[in-house]
Amino acid sequence: MIATPLHTPFHVPIHRLSPALFPHPSKRLVPSAGSRHQRIQSRPGNHGDRERVITGNRQTSWAFADAFVAEDEALHWARDRAHEAGLRPVSPGTGAALRLLAATVDAKAVAEIGTGTGVSGIHLLHGMRPDGVLTTVDPEPDRQQFARQAFRAAGFASNRARFIPGRALDVLPRLADAGYDLVFCDGDRLECLDYLAESLRLLRPGGLVVFEGVFADGRTVESGPQPAEVGRLRELLRAVRESQDLVPSLLPVGDGLLCGVKR
Repeated sequence: MIATPLHTPFHVPIHRLSPALFPHPSKRLVPSAGSRHQRIQSRPGNHGDRERVITGNRQTSWAFADAFVAEDEALHWARDRAHEAGLRPVSPGTGAALRLLAATVDAKAVAEIGTGTGVSGIHLLHGMRPDGVLTTVDPEPDRQQFARQAFRAAGFASNRARFIPGRALDVLPRLADAGYDLVFCDGDRLECLDYLAESLRLLRPGGLVVFEGVFADGRTVESGPQPAEVGRLRELLRAVRESQDLVPSLLPVGDGLLCGVKR
């Protein structure tokens, strides 16, 4: 869980996309001669209005999708604790996606990097098998205490979660090879490539690795100078996309959900 301000859906014009994400000309997001984007631009006097309408429709659809799955009181309580601590929990839409992904792989064992106050953990537990166990790692034990309370309030027995305080890169090497159905990464962005390497070791074939926050509030696709963590996220996106060990997908929910199924 990242300690950054709350975000809203964003729109990035094509000409401002970072070429760092598209190293080959064939992969650039440039509209074709007959594309709808170019036809709209070619009509005199209406470009600004039409662009605003399209952007507004996208944002309305994004907001509708984000609120599609209702959250209960335990999740609202956990969100309040996160905001009080200056953390940004996963969005409701991201939580619903995590719930769906955990159910899709019939997850019995899930590893979570970044417990926070338990928002993502509750969603994962809802999607897991009734006998599943969530192993969740966070360097701040106080936050994990909030998560314990939130899990209890959501109706999960204490044996459904294993809390491990500590740095992820100190804890993950101690977890069992091929022992997990899903690994959810929401920790230090500068360590994301290390998380990927550990996840590939931890996952069984057919297991799923998921990274939250890969859009970085739109900075990942913006051109121009960016902080080191954005450069690392771009490296992660390329690594997952080009990996021979993963079937990749980038889901436009919340602040971006990067997924890969281990072959």
